[in-house]
Amino acid sequence: MLSDYLPIVLLVALAAGFAIASLAASSLLRPNRPTPAKRSPYESGIVAERVPADQRFPVKFYLVAMLFIVFDIETIFLFPWAVSFRRLGLFGLVEMVVFVALVFVAYVYVWKKGGLDWGAPARPTRRPATHPAPPPGAADNSAPSEVAGAR
Repeated sequence: MLSDYLPIVLLVALAAGFAIASLAASSLLRPNRPTPAKRSPYESGIVAERVPADQRFPVKFYLVAMLFIVFDIETIFLFPWAVSFRRLGLFGLVEMVVFVALVFVAYVYVWKKGGLDWGAPARPTRRPATHPAPPPGAADNSAPSEVAGAR
């Protein structure tokens, strides 16, 4: 009974041994010439900045990457349907139309929420209160005027 699992155990041991040997060989044979440019953090073209503790870290790249994975996996479901389209008939067609419609609704929702925009989010700006300028030649009525000898 245990002999039935021997090939699986050997395959797992061989895979683990190969992984460990590959990591050991790469750490022993690699060139080691660190430079400041190589040691600086780099993430997909975005220069890393220290963010103060009271500010949020921007996660826009990761959000777009997760959305790409979600929509990519959803499109992978189209392949098995296309392969067995003739056997599924009208039922399969209706099911796939519902699926594609739901994916489209999700895509439009993400698009309208700005999940696919790479730019910085538009923040509402406060405009300073402006007082209209008095027309030229108008008297300044800010202080009460006194007429000398009016009493």
